[in-house]
Amino acid sequence: MSAISPTVVPSFRGRIGCDARSGYYAAPRRYRLHLSPSCPDCLQIAVTHSLLGLDDVLPVTVLPALPDAPDGGHQTLRPLYEASSHQHPGPAVAPVLSDNWTGTIVSTHTPGILRDLARRFGAHGPDLHPRGAEEAVAAVGRLCEGITEAAQHAGRTDADPAARETALTELLRTLDALDSRLASQPYVLGAELTLADVQLWVTLVQLDTVHRHHLDATAVHRVTAHPHLWTYARRLAAHPAFARHLDLDALTRGHQAQRRGTQAAGAAAGAVDRPVPAASERAVA
Repeated sequence: MSAISPTVVPSFRGRIGCDARSGYYAAPRRYRLHLSPSCPDCLQIAVTHSLLGLDDVLPVTVLPALPDAPDGGHQTLRPLYEASSHQHPGPAVAPVLSDNWTGTIVSTHTPGILRDLARRFGAHGPDLHPRGAEEAVAAVGRLCEGITEAAQHAGRTDADPAARETALTELLRTLDALDSRLASQPYVLGAELTLADVQLWVTLVQLDTVHRHHLDATAVHRVTAHPHLWTYARRLAAHPAFARHLDLDALTRGHQAQRRGTQAAGAAAGAVDRPVPAASERAVA
């Protein structure tokens, strides 16, 4: 999703295969990522790219934090969209995985891009998408979607108070479960860092820097009263691959570009941006 939500969301869902028979196959510097620092999906991809050490294999073009086209897209991406979809009707939004050989778009679908980075390009890096963990990673992705949706509903000032309280209850129930899980293990799926952690961390960053500012003081206290969860978030934020891409100002400006009035609040840094406790924390592998 781009910093400004377009009316029409384009979707290209090409996948990187194992060899030349698949059409798209992994080759050094054949592909390029186009990412904006204000986009949560782009943040997931950027962190994964850094964790896998793909700077020399898969170049990245960093786009402006805010789209510069009237329709909410990026002008520099327009040629790729036009080459990939004749007279493309929607905005040219990030993220984009493009093919340098053909000058066209392979994918704009974040889950597919993340899997292909881990499976097709990450042979010499950590196993972020281990065989047999596919459903567990997907389940965390769905859980993250639920956190975002519940937080958005809980913070809607124009919603019925009962509906807001129901959404807040659902949000807190999910955070409670995650807090309990992270009390006994370093990462959301166990002992090793995976794509599930990248997804959850970005979701927590959004909850902390954007959504919590639409909640009242009591609700904020209840959200932040999950010590294991927020310690985990701060610990990951201190990891170089995560810290390198955490641009709170860009995320805030991206949110404010979508909202007006009270819905545009949310500039203050929160739990993720606090100093990381050094003495008692587990080291990040």
